[in-house]
Amino acid sequence: MYIRILAILLVAATTLALSACNTIAGFGQDITDSARTVQHAL
Repeated sequence: MYIRILAILLVAATTLALSACNTIAGFGQDITDSARTVQHAL
C-alpha cells in the first residue's frame, strides 16, 4: 500500500519537475546547474 502511494507521488513530482523545466534538455541543464552550485559550496 505504501509503495503504491510512494510510486504515485514520485511520478507526480517527476511530472511537475519536467513541466517546470519545459523540456528534457532544460531538466538536464537544471541538474548541471545544481551540481555546480554544490561543487562551488564545497
